[in-house]
Amino acid sequence: MTISIEALSAFVFAAELGSFSAAARRLGKSQSTISEAIANLEIDLASSLFDRSHRQPQLTAAGRLLLPQARQIMAASQTLLLQANQLSAGVEARLTLVLSDTFQSQTLKTVARQLEQRFPLLELECLVGEQEDVVELILSGRAQLGFVSAMAHYPPDISHQRQPEASQLAPYAAHGHPLARQDSVGELDLAQHRQLRLNTYSDKAPPSPGQRHWYAPSYLMLLDMARIGAGWAELPCWLVNNYGGGELKQLEVVDWPKRIPVDLVWAARRPLGQAAGWLLNQLAQSAPPEGGRQANGQHNPGR
Repeated sequence: MTISIEALSAFVFAAELGSFSAAARRLGKSQSTISEAIANLEIDLASSLFDRSHRQPQLTAAGRLLLPQARQIMAASQTLLLQANQLSAGVEARLTLVLSDTFQSQTLKTVARQLEQRFPLLELECLVGEQEDVVELILSGRAQLGFVSAMAHYPPDISHQRQPEASQLAPYAAHGHPLARQDSVGELDLAQHRQLRLNTYSDKAPPSPGQRHWYAPSYLMLLDMARIGAGWAELPCWLVNNYGGGELKQLEVVDWPKRIPVDLVWAARRPLGQAAGWLLNQLAQSAPPEGGRQANGQHNPGR
């Protein structure tokens, strides 16, 4: 047995609008077409959906029971068609972003809400990475767009765009740590204590001999290490304010905190889907003119 979407539509609209003629007008069909579609549906379902003994058809008990399921099938059909239309128009099924703990952007939050409204069926995935890990995820095709603390050099097949909102990085230690009890801290003071350092999965540099370090691939993990007093760490100020639990003290060190610019990066030679391209363009509109540098000299927001 095959149940047509047209028959289900006739059933749903007749039930909601109260008559076959009203359903016909809404669907742009003749009343006889609607009546025939509902009659055939009743045959297929082996159930009477409407009591036609009244001036206007009334739902039967079976009709009331089956109506919610008919609505669900119609909604699923509409979603299927919309998804197929978006795919044919170049809208990707999934968009993957790599977010850096250094970056907390009010602009991105606003644009994300607009993204959801513009592409309601888009599946959004967010990964967390820093530095070389972000670039590797983009180059491998695992992600389409990524935010990264601005790097001095990028591979030739990576394009980048400076973001208007920078981050701040400062040294922190737990309140019980010896450094936290000093009014001011110098480089020699820092060198006497274990440093909690960022070490990405892609970082091939060997550890420095003779220096006391603990490593982690994310700032959030470094923050947790600092909270237990394992050492001091350079951390994004917003991250400490939001997730430090009041357990960390910003150390008074000359020339700190430091301003950390953030870049949006993507693969220069891989076309972006429509959603990724739209997001890139929205963020570009808020970027300063000097921030739109492209590693390959091309702006490739997608189709």
